[in-house]
Amino acid sequence: MTSTPAHFRFWPPHLSRELRAPETNLVENLRVNAMRYPNKAAVVFFDAVLTYGELARQVDSMAAYLQSLGLAKGDRVLLLMQNSPQWVVAHFAILRANAVVVPVNPMNRAHELSHYICDAQAAFAVVSADLAGFLAKADFSLQPDEQLRHVVVAHIGEVLDATSDGFAAEVPTAWVPWLSDVIDPPQWAQAGHHSWAQAIHYEGLPQALTAGPSDLAVLPYTSGTTGLPKGCMHTHASVMHNAVASSYWGNSTAEVVSLIVVPMFHITGMVSGMHAAVFGGATMVVMPRWNRDLAGRMISKWRVTHWTNIPTMIMDLLASPNMSSYDLSSLKYIGGGGAAMPQAVAQRLFDEFGLRFAEGYGLTETAAPSHSNPPLATKQQCLGVPFIGVRSMVVDPETLLPLPQGEAGEIVINGPMVFQGYWRCPQATADAFVDIEGVRYFRSGDLGRMDEDGYYFMTDRLKRMINASGFKVWPAEVEALMFKHPSVAEACVIGVPDAYRGENVKVFVVLRAGHSVSEQDLLSWCHEEMAVYKAPRLLEFLDELPKSGSGKVMWRALQEQAKENAKSGAAAT
Repeated sequence: MTSTPAHFRFWPPHLSRELRAPETNLVENLRVNAMRYPNKAAVVFFDAVLTYGELARQVDSMAAYLQSLGLAKGDRVLLLMQNSPQWVVAHFAILRANAVVVPVNPMNRAHELSHYICDAQAAFAVVSADLAGFLAKADFSLQPDEQLRHVVVAHIGEVLDATSDGFAAEVPTAWVPWLSDVIDPPQWAQAGHHSWAQAIHYEGLPQALTAGPSDLAVLPYTSGTTGLPKGCMHTHASVMHNAVASSYWGNSTAEVVSLIVVPMFHITGMVSGMHAAVFGGATMVVMPRWNRDLAGRMISKWRVTHWTNIPTMIMDLLASPNMSSYDLSSLKYIGGGGAAMPQAVAQRLFDEFGLRFAEGYGLTETAAPSHSNPPLATKQQCLGVPFIGVRSMVVDPETLLPLPQGEAGEIVINGPMVFQGYWRCPQATADAFVDIEGVRYFRSGDLGRMDEDGYYFMTDRLKRMINASGFKVWPAEVEALMFKHPSVAEACVIGVPDAYRGENVKVFVVLRAGHSVSEQDLLSWCHEEMAVYKAPRLLEFLDELPKSGSGKVMWRALQEQAKENAKSGAAAT
């Protein structure tokens, strides 16, 4: 008889351990709630409110417009813009047209965008005006048979009330270019390029909704550890499972008001943020980019109840000099991932606001969470337990044999939210999965361990391990130790080539505001607090760590720069 997994002792009492998700197209979630709550706010953007009824109307009109241009079932459509009501409309319109959403990071530039156009074999795109120039440059660089045929250009100002004396009148200065109506280069606004107004006011009706649970829905790209970004094939079923599971996990109802500031091009913002909210009929308070004081005001004004985020956002908000003027009393659920939440910050959240930060873990390949902390039984700096319907274990990364409790190895995952494979990359797909006792598991590439309660803890990325004189050093472990120093706000650890030791441990540090400590004093502290082989030998202070559009620290960029510097130094000698 199979024993019950240890983590079920801490399972949320209102939840079953498995989930029967709707066997429908994701658009049905929107259609149902548009009928139930036609006048309820679906999206709030600064002072602008888009109801469920109007959202569904715009989705149908845009879907019909795209189909009138020739968009067919299964076609891929690039979606390139910051978080906005238009992002939500375009996303569901593409799905309503039986097509596939290719969400693209708005931080990408022309040479990167050309890869997405070609690899996804996309002929359609929806883009905001401020990014149209980059997409145009990418498009011009391609051969005629590779180029986009139709592009819908959106002006974010179209959804803002220009006469507002509230939030819209206080758009941060850094966002002004993003709100511009200027398309650069202007020659790109030609035949084949269409206005947002044309799309959402089209009077035709969309064709029948024929894409079902097993059809491709979204194709988000992930950089992985090597090569060009690869598209992760997610069906309506895989996204639906985690949308429903995320909604239930947070005990969501139609009364929920969710702050959506994690980028929606990113799998977490898209699935755990937008799709979970739409499934439950919740209101989404959407922020285009992170701004701590705007976030504080939005939470206070709109009485936000749920917030999925990156821990650095919490740290930044709590550090605001205006923090005392914000009312966070409406918050009931707060969680996220992408980085470990420092224990001191988590404790402050609980002591001052009664909030338990529920960390989670997932990848683009798993449609966001594969593990999460039970909201009422959280552990700090912990990935959590296997999510609803998920089977997971820790295996030896070389033999792929299961490892005993407490021993570190590679985390592997099985569940209905796991992707179908990498787009047009059969070998990479084959390499990403392993069969264990007749069950197909996805190899996460992340190293971790499981404790006696069935909770998972991150050790590090498999490809990020540092080999210092034969000793294995896991950067995430060193980073966690760095947070114990009172002056350290953020830390990122990498391996630096060394002719004698193989690699040295180097740490990049951002100091807390108002704190000062010398490089030598901090290195000495490291050697007192850590084993000699893992203590950093090199340290560099930065004003800020490089971060991706989703808020994750871009350790690879620091790693590659260190390697280039090492090569340059060797060449000079």
